[in-house]
Amino acid sequence: MSTQSSPNWLPVLVMIASPAFFSTNLIFGRYVAPETDPFILAFIRWACVAIILLPFAVKNGGAQMMQLMRSQWPFFLFLSFLGMGISGSGVYLGLKSTTATNATLIYSTAPILIILLERMFAARRSKPREGLGIIVAFVGVVIIVAKGSLDTIAQFAFNPGDLLIALAALSWAGYSILYRSSRLSALSSVTLFGIIAIFGALINLPVAAYAFYTGADLPHSPSAWSAVAGIILISSLIAFSAYQYGVRRLGASIAGLFMYLMTPYGVLMAVLFLGEELQPFHIIGIICVMVGVTVATFPKSVLEKFKRQTV
Repeated sequence: MSTQSSPNWLPVLVMIASPAFFSTNLIFGRYVAPETDPFILAFIRWACVAIILLPFAVKNGGAQMMQLMRSQWPFFLFLSFLGMGISGSGVYLGLKSTTATNATLIYSTAPILIILLERMFAARRSKPREGLGIIVAFVGVVIIVAKGSLDTIAQFAFNPGDLLIALAALSWAGYSILYRSSRLSALSSVTLFGIIAIFGALINLPVAAYAFYTGADLPHSPSAWSAVAGIILISSLIAFSAYQYGVRRLGASIAGLFMYLMTPYGVLMAVLFLGEELQPFHIIGIICVMVGVTVATFPKSVLEKFKRQTV
């Protein structure tokens, strides 16, 4: 490999690490969820991210940022409702009654849900392998949610936390589709993320304020505040920065494939740091989900493109 091309491996290494940063949200969230209101946690997260990003966002396009916030505020509000409201606080609410392992595996079906939503609302034509992948991944989620028990399926006695995580994954899929809107293409990554963080804080503010008024819990231990800091710095700022760097250097299609690593990363972190036990149904579920998502979304041209980018 030539010296000129060798730096191209840096974005590959960054993208190998990026899913680990994203996975920490479920680990930190599971740790802090028992003692913190989920809406207050979501508000703290996005308010702090917005405060940190605001100077950089203004520097990169302050006038354009203000103009778009005034003219497109309903769109940004709805986008943040999906991505930082339902998908944000919904994850923390679900983590009060389910494990980080279950949450990781269920949430990893988001690429499948994107395909389904695009087919339903954007007249996207599905390929046979996408249909097969959707079925296999869905079977995996059912196995995880039902804990491998046919009795659970028959009685429809699912853990409400698992169902909330599934709803959050569906909401994230909708957010991901809207995030690709052409009206956002002119914005820099930092400016766009800053706008979304601002609206993410605003969308959680009313419920968080009501929860605080009625006596809901704030993080009260040093370890809980450390987890909140981890969500802000690692799960949000570092994860986003690493992913955007990978997208710019490798392209969105290749960078997106690295996000499959969130599933094994998240499960491994839950076992190592939270002491969660990996059950046989988790193994079966993770195989089904990973195979299903890969079959449904892996483009044929990626390997050839990957070689061109890294050689």
